[in-house]
Amino acid sequence: MARAPDHKGGHDADKKQRDALRDLQRLNDTSETIGTSAFARAANKAVRHINASDKNADDQIEVWGTRIARILAILFVIYLIYTLLTMSR
Repeated sequence: MARAPDHKGGHDADKKQRDALRDLQRLNDTSETIGTSAFARAANKAVRHINASDKNADDQIEVWGTRIARILAILFVIYLIYTLLTMSR
């Protein structure tokens, strides 16, 4: 048997419960697993950047040129760091 809402806010209690459930669902949808998601998101962003996902896929020369340039830039930065670390010894 269903309870009739009382005059002191039975409808308010139902509305508050619906709002709370909606807020919990929104929080669940937008939250992330601590630790793994931030790292995975950064790794995926780096892979997309190196793969030249931001370039026009129809122009393969531009895509491969961008990939090669970005890989060479990473290698150059690694070389610079290595050189700076070994020079200070």
